[in-house]
Amino acid sequence: MKYEETLQEIIDRGTAGASAEWLNVIKEEYGAVPLIYKKMAKKPEVLLSHLLFKEAIAKTSSIEPKMVELISLAVGAALNCRHCVEYHMNGAIKKGATKEEILEVVLLAGSLAQAAVLADAYRVIDAGNGNSNGNGDGKEQEESCAGSCDLNGVSLKKSE
Repeated sequence: MKYEETLQEIIDRGTAGASAEWLNVIKEEYGAVPLIYKKMAKKPEVLLSHLLFKEAIAKTSSIEPKMVELISLAVGAALNCRHCVEYHMNGAIKKGATKEEILEVVLLAGSLAQAAVLADAYRVIDAGNGNSNGNGDGKEQEESCAGSCDLNGVSLKKSE
């Protein structure tokens, strides 16, 4: 369906009617309607605007639908959004994703999310304790954060 036809459908059905119909289509395709869509549906213009935006991205994307679902699944996992993970996992499966692909994107998301958490925390620690030498060369002064930043206490090898 062309964008103009979609807009005409909204005009013909009204925002409440089009919103209800689109939620039915989502439920049929994914097996459930996400909570955020249910809440947005209380203001059909908000829901329709959101779905039109998402649809425009999807229809103009050069990325295959399965990959879009896998990326969305990874982002949901990184954001710690259980409902997003469930929703996009179901979508990915329906679009042909394997269990191995799903596990791989979750592993990648977890790795990136962990790195982001650590990098942000280290910057806060450095800024809060005057550890940055301020010249942007990446060499921070070695100042203690009262033992809370000590990584030497963790070992993967058994002590002898």
